[in-house]
Amino acid sequence: MVIRKAKISDIPAIRELISRYADERRLLPRALSELYENLRDFYVTLEGEEVVGCAALHVVWHDLAEVKSLAVRQDCQGKGYGRALVEACTKEACDLGIGRLFALTYVPTYFERFGFRQISKDDLPHKVWSECVQCPFFPDCGEVAVALELSESFTSRSDSA
Repeated sequence: MVIRKAKISDIPAIRELISRYADERRLLPRALSELYENLRDFYVTLEGEEVVGCAALHVVWHDLAEVKSLAVRQDCQGKGYGRALVEACTKEACDLGIGRLFALTYVPTYFERFGFRQISKDDLPHKVWSECVQCPFFPDCGEVAVALELSESFTSRSDSA
């Protein structure tokens, strides 16, 4: 399994992954310009040379970052790619000294496997909502907020894994 930071040439595949799930309303849509602007946030997972999964770590504030746009091609699910992408984002957040991760998701139970807990959206700073107001599903998107408190113990576990 290969997990790496995304390259500019990965954007079409990332867009296709996100768009497929957005069409099913299982993921929020992302404009092509937004993907290029946020390229450095993204990780991809490869099967051979083909991008089969993506996720982004977006820093929101000095102590808060978001895991966004987690998607794995349907025929590649169950192989640990999603887990590896979440772990890559979590490790980077720890490396950056960020204390808390969150995600807005339609599948909170997926994130709960990694220690995230459901929280009220009201517990997130208003800065988070600057993106939401541009979403076509706002204000009734149905996403659930989940958060993970990061600590030294997680960093130690990640390094030994």
